[in-house]
Amino acid sequence: MYLLRACAEPFAERTTSRRLARYVELDEIPLMPVSLVLGEAQSVSHTQSRRAEPRAWLRAVMWLVDARIHPRSGPTTLAVALDLADRMDYRRGLVMYGLDATARRTGLSLATVKRHVKVLRELGALAWWRHGSKRNLRLPGRAYTATSTIYAAVIPPVYDHAMGHRLAGSGYEARVCGVTEAGRERAVTTSAARSPQRGTSVDNKPVDKASSGVHEPQSPGQYHKSPEANVESGSNYTSRQRASRDTESSASEKSSSKGREPRRTARQVRRGIWITRQVRARVQWTQGVRLRRLEYVLRPLLDAGLDADTIAAELHSWMLTWRPARPAEYIRVQLAKQASSLHEAKQYEAAEGWNPEEASGALSASRPGLVRSVLDGLAAGLAAYSANQAERGLDDLGDHDAAADIAAFLAGSTGVLT
Repeated sequence: MYLLRACAEPFAERTTSRRLARYVELDEIPLMPVSLVLGEAQSVSHTQSRRAEPRAWLRAVMWLVDARIHPRSGPTTLAVALDLADRMDYRRGLVMYGLDATARRTGLSLATVKRHVKVLRELGALAWWRHGSKRNLRLPGRAYTATSTIYAAVIPPVYDHAMGHRLAGSGYEARVCGVTEAGRERAVTTSAARSPQRGTSVDNKPVDKASSGVHEPQSPGQYHKSPEANVESGSNYTSRQRASRDTESSASEKSSSKGREPRRTARQVRRGIWITRQVRARVQWTQGVRLRRLEYVLRPLLDAGLDADTIAAELHSWMLTWRPARPAEYIRVQLAKQASSLHEAKQYEAAEGWNPEEASGALSASRPGLVRSVLDGLAAGLAAYSANQAERGLDDLGDHDAAADIAAFLAGSTGVLT
């Protein structure tokens, strides 16, 4: 017999029968006197059932309902199980259970949903992963948020025993590691029943091709003809304009990928977190920022090789008399301004031809004639000033002559200024 032999009308309207009928065709199963799962055995830590994925779990639930293990199980139980299976984690079989949402999706009342979820628990097909609570989590931006109930999809031992499964381990972490002889015989029998019998002809109607040539094409009209390849000229179907455009786009993508920040090693991340933790403890207005976020905005200073003391001193040097609303964004903007001003200074020095190496070296000039004329003018001015002071009787009290010193310098530096 098929499992879905009598479904409720709302259940059939949503084509649930067609979705479930593709899983398995079951034989007649007599009433099985199996004790139900109650109390602590319905939790993951105490259950005897094993974990399962949604599809395997749904096949087991169909078998459990058809075996009439629970007197209150039926098509409505399958409707609730199908809704849970659609939203389960595919690998772990965990699902968040919401009573109102489940009732709305299945078209059932709240009491009916609660009753059949309880039936699944008592069948050993659902286990508590986490109990829900109405306590407000006080999430930001939400007036009220409760804790959701999480169920784990499990398969009870009675199903594995009937299928002939051999298990490794026990409880929730058990897994199928093989089949028994009875299970192997059952699988062979089921496979032979599903496959078509050998020697029987397939009733396929012959195809009439006699009049196929007189019919017009399905879409008469103009058709796009692909250009033929010109082997002599060395061009293919792709036009030169399109090929050049594709080449330019790929080159731009490569250039954009090169401009990205290089990946950080695990050692760099550990060092950054360690230094950031010390900086946050020393700078009061940064203590409300998450550690990883603060480490991210401080990376310009961390990459420069600065330690925690130097970075903390840099932040204190900003002399903040107020507390920023978003300290991480403030630090990011300030460091960006510093980097921009430093970049502008380097550009200005490059435009002026400033070279720190040349400035720190021996005295030299790119235009020696101009320097020589300036020094000659300075020597003449000092000589005239000394003569004027001597006429007034305001001559220097010392015997040091500045004009003579400049003249001696000009005479001795002719090789440098030529």
